[in-house]
Amino acid sequence: MIGHYFSAFALAKVAHVANAAATSEILIVISSPVPLQTRQFGARAPDRLSCRKTPRPCRDLGLTTQSTETRSIETRHSWIVASIALACLGMSFGAPWIIAVGLKAVAADMGGARSVPSLAVSLTWLGAAAGGIAMGPLAERFGIRFTVILGTIMMAIGLLISTGGTAWHLYIGHGVFMGLLGNAGLNAPLYVYVSRWFDKRRGSALALISSGGYLAGAVWPTIFERSIATFGWQWTMTGYAVVLVSVVLPLAIFFLRAPPEIPASTDAATGAGGKPQALGWPPNVTFAILVFASFLCCVTMSMPQQHLVALCSDLGISATVGAAMLSVLLGAGVISRQIWGLIADRLGGLITAVASSLLQGIGIAGFVVAQAEASLFAVSLAFGIGFSALIPAYVLVIRELFPLREAHWRVPALLLLSGSGMAVGGSLAGYLYDLYGSYGPAFGVGLATNVANLALLSMLVVRQRMMTAR
Repeated sequence: MIGHYFSAFALAKVAHVANAAATSEILIVISSPVPLQTRQFGARAPDRLSCRKTPRPCRDLGLTTQSTETRSIETRHSWIVASIALACLGMSFGAPWIIAVGLKAVAADMGGARSVPSLAVSLTWLGAAAGGIAMGPLAERFGIRFTVILGTIMMAIGLLISTGGTAWHLYIGHGVFMGLLGNAGLNAPLYVYVSRWFDKRRGSALALISSGGYLAGAVWPTIFERSIATFGWQWTMTGYAVVLVSVVLPLAIFFLRAPPEIPASTDAATGAGGKPQALGWPPNVTFAILVFASFLCCVTMSMPQQHLVALCSDLGISATVGAAMLSVLLGAGVISRQIWGLIADRLGGLITAVASSLLQGIGIAGFVVAQAEASLFAVSLAFGIGFSALIPAYVLVIRELFPLREAHWRVPALLLLSGSGMAVGGSLAGYLYDLYGSYGPAFGVGLATNVANLALLSMLVVRQRMMTAR
């Protein structure tokens, strides 16, 4: 009997020695004498000995203890990778801004209709969004370096094709090469790639890299405006193709390596019958609502970005001031997006998206009424702060609600709908301008789509609160 059982005193002594031998905590609940062989971790004695978190052997006693700390995958290199991704996206998203800044000059060479260059930029967004559906799985299979290098080369070719001087050169160069085969290889794959380097500050990291397009918009418009005025829009595209390849390819080759996080087999919530759920609904129902909301918000988002310089010109404000105004709008987006990332880390993606959508709606309403230079600068600043959280918040929601193993297709699908919204919004604004001779109707439509976006996101937040309260 003595050889098989411990007294309460002996159990306490074992716990003391185990704590001295390892930093982990062993929780021992004494209810009745327990056979010695059940002391090994993994034996079925739940009421007498339980351990927390990762098991670790206690060599001196032949027991197994638990580590109370879970090691994060985040390191200093995680932020280096995120910064490199930001630089790559800042370069790749710079290319479409050549037409946005030189819209009137390009339109003049295409017969005067602004809808032609506007459609070319829209096709870039649409192509990049659609191409991401294929590039996401390619990056999963062959690595991020492959898709980034391929996309960069295709973008350079697209810029060269676009200098041909006809509408079809613009459409093929921008839509197929710069969008479908080009930016598609960087945008969606880099979102998924960077998210796999982070587990604690993922919202901040996604906010950082999603600033690439707006960092490009803050830096390049004033440079492009001077270059177009001096050399013309075709030579500007040619020069930028050379710069793009020279910068992005070395960054991809030397810095983009395999991420540390391995997709888990499953981490989705389940409902009755063991079926996966997201916010208590079938996952694809929740996902469909989310991606349609992203489409609506991006219709609104794209209108001032693509037409602000032209709007200023119509109001008698110089193109140089208009380009500076666009830089303020996008620069505000870059800076405020980092603050939004911290908010998302604390409050989650859905609440962050609702707040951002509300502020974007206020901003687009300001563009309907603003006419003076000072008021347009103020509205541009407010709009930049407002819209900047939306895309990274959507990606964060996907990582919060759906398994990581599905991210390589859900994120590109989301960006397909958001990119389609950018394409529709920019092209629609150009069409409505050609129809009415004013941007007022276009911004009115943008306000309506933003209200619809806000309604869908608010519904998801209410649903999330209901599920949390159960």
